[in-house]
Amino acid sequence: MRRTLIPACAVVAALSATALLAPTAAATPKPKGDNGTVKIHDSKTGEELRQNEPKVCEFYVDAFGFDAGQKVTWHIEAWANNDQDKGTTVKDGILVLDADGHERTADMTLPDGQYKLFWNFEGENGRAKHKVFKTDCEPGEEPTKPGEEPTKPGEEPTKPGEEPTKPGEEPTKPGEEPTPGSSENPGAPGDKGDQGGKDAEGDLAETGSSAPVGIIAAVAVVLAGVGGFLVTRRRKAAQG
Repeated sequence: MRRTLIPACAVVAALSATALLAPTAAATPKPKGDNGTVKIHDSKTGEELRQNEPKVCEFYVDAFGFDAGQKVTWHIEAWANNDQDKGTTVKDGILVLDADGHERTADMTLPDGQYKLFWNFEGENGRAKHKVFKTDCEPGEEPTKPGEEPTKPGEEPTKPGEEPTKPGEEPTKPGEEPTPGSSENPGAPGDKGDQGGKDAEGDLAETGSSAPVGIIAAVAVVLAGVGGFLVTRRRKAAQG
């Protein structure tokens, strides 16, 4: 009887020990939010791409893989090669990530130089996530505003509703019509159409000047005929 009870007690003890050790043996979850990553993106780069771009002009900050609804505070500090003292905060903001742990900031710009992003969140492990990056816009290149076409070096930006200006041509103001005689208004006074009018007037003048000559010639013929008639009549009277 005792031999039967001893194995049963051993089994119960083993199962109890397993139940107590199970939670400890399970892998502890990663600290909340520390499984995500943050990237610097050029403004033209799609936010679905997970590549980091350390040299940009106009840019935004893009986050991936954090916990759903994670609240993040971020700021950017001047770091080197710019007019600000190192550690000066030049940009900051707050983001609430979506259900996929993803979100991005709006596009932004900074004067040329080196900067460092600090990404803080609840449950971060040790220190904030960070990224060092550089802004470098080409000479004469300015960031493009939404809805505006890129401006080439030396070219003035086109205002909304205004057509681009051709080289050597002055821009047309809103509500203003092209100048008469220009290439935009070929039928206006001052071009070849006037020459046609002048040619027509000259033709009329020539026609008018030839008319009196014809009348004089006709009168001369009539007078000659009358004179001959009178001479003939006088001769007959003298003979009679």
